[in-house]
Amino acid sequence: MENMISNQLATLGHPQRLSVFRTLMRRIPDQVAAGDLAEALDIKPSTLSNYLNALQRCGLVTQERSGTSLLYSVELKNVQEMLGFLLNDCCRGRPDICMPLERGKGTMTDRKFNVLFICVGNSARSIFAESLLRDIAGDRFNAYSAGTMPYSELNPFALQVLNDKGHDTSVLRSKNVTEFSGPDAPELDFVFTVCNNAANEECPAWEGQPISGHWGMTDPVRAEGTDAEKSLAFQNAYGALRRRIQAFASLPAESLDQIALQTAVDDIGRTPEDLR
Repeated sequence: MENMISNQLATLGHPQRLSVFRTLMRRIPDQVAAGDLAEALDIKPSTLSNYLNALQRCGLVTQERSGTSLLYSVELKNVQEMLGFLLNDCCRGRPDICMPLERGKGTMTDRKFNVLFICVGNSARSIFAESLLRDIAGDRFNAYSAGTMPYSELNPFALQVLNDKGHDTSVLRSKNVTEFSGPDAPELDFVFTVCNNAANEECPAWEGQPISGHWGMTDPVRAEGTDAEKSLAFQNAYGALRRRIQAFASLPAESLDQIALQTAVDDIGRTPEDLR
């Protein structure tokens, strides 16, 4: 066990191998194509292959073939064993002196929960999610959205969909994620990325260890064709997010501990896109 843990830590000691590992951690529960990783991290494919092979050899990353693509994901069981070994050996079972590890020690409170949805532009998908949660379960959740590189205006196709569905769009605007990391920001209970590019990026370190989830989905803003075809892409994105938000809102968040909630939001993220 000690030799395996030492090998894993040595592998993660390389800055770029660590970057690959951290990106895959942020993309849970996705399986990520090697090409997507290379593009996100600006690493040559041959170099990335070496990094992924090293992470596989030490058991931190797993590979699966899908057609002609190789997909990679974190081997969570081994990662958990590595962290557990460090906690028990290094910290002597004292998380209070080594890390603020509070997950799973109790249930959520009965107050309204603060939920932040993040995508890059904050012009469509995260705006959909914010509006949907506000209307479906606004009595239990305060819904917010933001972008890592927000557009100055909301997408007109997205606004049309929301207006057609009866949502109040007067409260919506594009916001930067930095608005939610300052001293006056709301304390977040849940943070969701709804696009792969946002999940690939470094976001602020959230205070209070909110439950995080990745619900990556196709970007309707990139749809091409006629206005009708573009509008259909936005309708599909809205429908996919509506099903996810309904599943999330139905969770008994007040009675589940944080580990159970984390598992539940990850399961929602594993829904095949055509069923979302």
